[in-house]
Amino acid sequence: MSDIKLIAIDIDGTLLNEQNILAQETIDAVTEARNNGIKVVLCTGRPLTGVNPYLKALGISGHDEYAITFNGAQVQDADANIIEKFDLDHKDFVELEKLSHELNTNFQIETTDFIYTTNRDISPYSVMESYLVNMPIKVRTPEEITEDMEIVKAMLIADPDIVAKAIPAVPERFLDHLSMVRSEPVFIEFMNQKASKGAALSKLATRLGFTADNVMAIGDQGNDISMVTYAGLGVAMGNAADDLKTVANKETKTNKENGVAYAIRNFALK
Repeated sequence: MSDIKLIAIDIDGTLLNEQNILAQETIDAVTEARNNGIKVVLCTGRPLTGVNPYLKALGISGHDEYAITFNGAQVQDADANIIEKFDLDHKDFVELEKLSHELNTNFQIETTDFIYTTNRDISPYSVMESYLVNMPIKVRTPEEITEDMEIVKAMLIADPDIVAKAIPAVPERFLDHLSMVRSEPVFIEFMNQKASKGAALSKLATRLGFTADNVMAIGDQGNDISMVTYAGLGVAMGNAADDLKTVANKETKTNKENGVAYAIRNFALK
């Protein structure tokens, strides 16, 4: 048996197949890992509302099981108690909303309960996100987003070619105190700089008495780089972005071929 005691798994493009379905083979492999005493932690850009259906399907519940949500801005137990959280400042919201106009993108923020967009013409990608993560969308003017709101993350949203151009155009002044990740081809996400999947995973592993060597992390996009780099065994999906494959120790099959199940059985359970 390997020394893996905790497996962190991204959801979209990783745990779920190309039809956004959690395949039975993946459920079986996760169950095998858990039966062998390995903790399985879903580690995602989604809020907990978008994680719950998969925790349920995998039989993960209770206060000693965990999920890392909002790209590491929150660590929660499976009963929804927040263990760690890092919010955005209202000032950052104001500046990022202005930036969205300069870069010609749509804009939204997420709280623990809602997606708020400042665009009256809601982006279809926001609608898709709302559906995927089970969070209602509210349209608000920037002035209606008040200072007492706890903003977990802000997102610039556009077609992939516009997003690709926008990334290098984000001014340095944002990057000295915010973390920026391209979580999907159509999303650029901004969070408190203390928030990343890697930082959250490191904190959780330490809390559970594990080191990086006991951790396997599996992902497919830029927002997974920090956790794949942190883990003693960092695994890139076969369908992963090239920059993630570069930092991974191993590559598994694609999400279409149940790459998570393959990685668990061949890298963690052997």
